[in-house]
Amino acid sequence: MTQAKIYLGPAPCEEEPVQLGHPDYHDLGLRECRRYIAAIRKVCGNEPDNARLRVVKEPHDFGSFYDVIVEFDPADPQAVAYAEKVDEHGPVTWEQAGMAAPPVPAAKRGRA
Repeated sequence: MTQAKIYLGPAPCEEEPVQLGHPDYHDLGLRECRRYIAAIRKVCGNEPDNARLRVVKEPHDFGSFYDVIVEFDPADPQAVAYAEKVDEHGPVTWEQAGMAAPPVPAAKRGRA
């Protein structure tokens, strides 16, 4: 089965994510991505068969970073519709999902 994927970012697009390079980035970034998946599910519902929200680790010049993707089978209309819904109508703020930002002190959000 061929899989397509859409990169969604590490957090809602109008929020400031934990920055790569922060000394606690691995733990904080992963926690933030998992919380973002929970927020997407609250707003858009759970994934249908042949679609999946997941965290991926991607290489970067300054170290690896985390991102949320929706992975889906492009031959399955329900999976495609869900991926499009998530991409176009996913939460843009934590508040839109009825959630608070991950419990990270503001000072920890910026670069170390």
